[in-house]
Amino acid sequence: MTERLGRVTCDLSISVDGYSAGLHQTEQRPFGDDAGDGWGNRLHAWMFETPEQRQVELDRLTAAGAFIMGRNMFGPVRGAWDRRWKGWWGDDPPYHAPVFVLTHHPRDPQPMDGGTTFHFVTDGVESALRQAREAAGDRNVSVHGGATTINQYLAAGLIDELRLHIVPFTLGAGTRLFDGVPALNLEQVESRAVNSVTHVTYRVLP
Repeated sequence: MTERLGRVTCDLSISVDGYSAGLHQTEQRPFGDDAGDGWGNRLHAWMFETPEQRQVELDRLTAAGAFIMGRNMFGPVRGAWDRRWKGWWGDDPPYHAPVFVLTHHPRDPQPMDGGTTFHFVTDGVESALRQAREAAGDRNVSVHGGATTINQYLAAGLIDELRLHIVPFTLGAGTRLFDGVPALNLEQVESRAVNSVTHVTYRVLP
């Protein structure tokens, strides 16, 4: 009997022109030029709206059995791990599952409260996906960002479902979804609009 594997999904908030972060990212402004400090930016304001507008999407965001993210999403530390940075989210990150962080610099796993453990993967996107699938079992694996990491998985043909949260403004420059990704065939399977965002789900076709 063949073991059933969950889907490989990704979730990303983007501007209408496709950017997931602006220029000039800093520790104080992780999404760069987005008219807000810290996490209080326009791209992610929908996450803090009324429960009925956000809960379906937030539940899907955290329903995966394992997550993958790039080092830039994990934190601002570059090069060797010379700071004990533990992520942007405090002692109890929202994932509550294993998270595999792509990096060029080895680091021991970082256990956190609530069931989240960050694992640091130095041998590429396919290795991270293989480890995440093993951890997730028959549940989905979510490639959680940022756009540069998602682009690598899209280019490698490793994403099954693309969930975009499109916010009605333009950034004009920054980190952009689909940069460097060959042409894709997408099937729209769901769309839901609320006041400040449109949630669109695409199936990535062969």
